[in-house]
Amino acid sequence: MACRVATMVAVLLAAVAATCAQAQLHDKFYSESCPSVEDVVRKEMVRALSLAPSLAGPLLRMHFHDCFVRGCDGSVLLDSANKTAEKDAQPNQTLRGFGFVERVKAAVEKACPDTVSCADILALIARDAVWLSKGPFWTVPLGRRDGSVSISNETDALPPPTSNFTVLTQLFAAVNLDAKDLVVLSAGHTIGTSHCFSFSDRLYNFTGMENPSDIDPTLEPQYMMRLKSKCASLNDNTTLVEMDPGSFKTFDTDYFKLVSKRRGLFHSDGALLTDPFTRAYVQRHATGAFKDEFFADFAASMIKMGNANPLTGSQGEIRKKCSVVNH
Repeated sequence: MACRVATMVAVLLAAVAATCAQAQLHDKFYSESCPSVEDVVRKEMVRALSLAPSLAGPLLRMHFHDCFVRGCDGSVLLDSANKTAEKDAQPNQTLRGFGFVERVKAAVEKACPDTVSCADILALIARDAVWLSKGPFWTVPLGRRDGSVSISNETDALPPPTSNFTVLTQLFAAVNLDAKDLVVLSAGHTIGTSHCFSFSDRLYNFTGMENPSDIDPTLEPQYMMRLKSKCASLNDNTTLVEMDPGSFKTFDTDYFKLVSKRRGLFHSDGALLTDPFTRAYVQRHATGAFKDEFFADFAASMIKMGNANPLTGSQGEIRKKCSVVNH
């Protein structure tokens, strides 16, 4: 009985701690210490996306990958001399934009030294990546601090593009995200590109036979042939394919139209049609008639994801450079 009570108390304390940490995040966190932080970040974002609009998708993805491992603590940005950090793990090998994040951090440091965390900068970058791609704008709660630990093996917490619905919901639940968050945040695939190897098993090796006829039967045939014309084999490690063909630089509801027609690029996209709730959400927004509703949902889910186990208060640190811990 005593053990049970102790366990219940521990669980309650953990829940209270998580709630308190989230409560410490708020949009006015830097109103006195660094009131210009959002303007500084946005200036850099406008400059970068005017030159390379395709960078928006990777920057959004980087925030996602940060939050799913150890919470939103900037750990995905850390370098490791022996290549054992999160960014060295296979799921993060295709992340782009690390150098740009460092440039933004340098600009913020110039304006407000030792004040704004890399984790917060990444959250602002992700928001502006969406907004500058004609997506929704939302107020980002701030006050995260940077972690000092980054371990490649912990990227197992990231939802792989090969996941079925059960695996997806389990991995999302681990960071307090539900089925609605899953289908809403999956629509981040409306911007950006992917390497062939992230989905080519659907074209050539769906059951492990490794031949041109071993295809995923849930993939729409004409779309499958189009993908095969771009990704010639399982060994293609360089070709990039638009995740939302025709509007991959614009944040819109076209993703849902594609998924509803069985033209979602990844297993995880197609998996949204295997659950009644997420399938209904996809079909509703595939009509394109509820853009404002979807935009509001996406903003809410991004804020919720951004609240995933943040370090706050005296926890962690404010890194001077995002790729290395302070000494």
